[in-house]
Amino acid sequence: MHNEQPGERPAPWQWPAVDNGGSTAVGELFGSDTAEPAPLPMRGRRRTDDREQLRKKRRRRGVVAVVLAAALLLGAGYAVVGVLRPLFDGVGGGQPQEVADHPGPGHGATQVVVNQGDTGASIGETLQTAGVVASVGAFTTAYTANPDAASIQPGTYELPLEMKASDAVAALLDPSRRISYKVTVPEGLTAAQTFERISAVTSIPVEALQGAAADAAGIGLPAEAGGVVEGWLFPATYSFEPASTATTILAEMVAKTLSVLDGIGVPADRRQEVLTMASVAEKEVAFAAEYAKVARVIQNRLEREIPLGMDTINAYGLGKPAIELVASDFEVDNPYNSRMHLGLPPTPISNPGEASIAGALNPEPGDWVYFITVDLNTGETIFTSSYDEFLAGKAQYQAWLAENS
Repeated sequence: MHNEQPGERPAPWQWPAVDNGGSTAVGELFGSDTAEPAPLPMRGRRRTDDREQLRKKRRRRGVVAVVLAAALLLGAGYAVVGVLRPLFDGVGGGQPQEVADHPGPGHGATQVVVNQGDTGASIGETLQTAGVVASVGAFTTAYTANPDAASIQPGTYELPLEMKASDAVAALLDPSRRISYKVTVPEGLTAAQTFERISAVTSIPVEALQGAAADAAGIGLPAEAGGVVEGWLFPATYSFEPASTATTILAEMVAKTLSVLDGIGVPADRRQEVLTMASVAEKEVAFAAEYAKVARVIQNRLEREIPLGMDTINAYGLGKPAIELVASDFEVDNPYNSRMHLGLPPTPISNPGEASIAGALNPEPGDWVYFITVDLNTGETIFTSSYDEFLAGKAQYQAWLAENS
């Protein structure tokens, strides 16, 4: 008989047989595969259960991680498609993204400003902000579709609210939609008369225009003008925007004068002289063809040191029309008394146009030292180098004046 030592387990063949109706199973004796394994000790079963639970937890964590990763990938993909889709709409047969547009025709009215250099997109942003169009996209689509859209001019426009985008493009191409103050300044007006005309159309006070004129640098008046705007406000028809100020208006007129002087070829050091001669010619005769003749009379008198003796110069100094001069006016001693003082007047006496400026720059050849307009209705003027002929012309003018007083 085997003596079992303490701590030793019996060998398998020594384990008690299981009572199975009085027989012993073969598998139990020989460890057959068909036999059930012997139950593990309690400690072993606990370790096995722990490992199994750990494996299940790991499997669950792995599934959760995969699900989260998939969700993140789907979310990122959706975001990328959302960003890039507009770039590819309509490419490869895809449908273009619809943009908001009003059905039109609109209602009410508002003013919008198109600035110099604005693109279709920037105009669209202006219109959308003002409530004219529903979206920038609708306007840019309509802008691109209209072949004339690139000719939209800068300016202020009055447009209905909630317009159809294509109608908005058409409206901006319609000159009647543009808001501006049209001011026509004829040749020969003085600065004071020009201020009155501008004020009447724009409602800018004359005092504001006078103040702007005093700021030579602000309106771009060149140094040769000596700070006096007279003669530098070029006569023309201007379209001023509603937002125009006294300074911007006068600056535009001065810039126009400089442009004309440069275009004709007047040297910078002769600008004031030419403008002054032209301003006198502009006031003295009615026909552009005679401006160069007046300039020659002025030139001949300057060279011979004869006072110019022209009523228009005296009248400017007195602030009255030449036709209203009386004998006593010629006795008033001021810098514009052309009978008392030699040389050109201190400043131009009006704002001359291009024709008189050209005539002053290139006087017509001749020996004339006198001229007189003998009929103010027809503008007939006599030019002569003879004092007797001048006196005869003067008598003819006085006869006309008596008949038409």
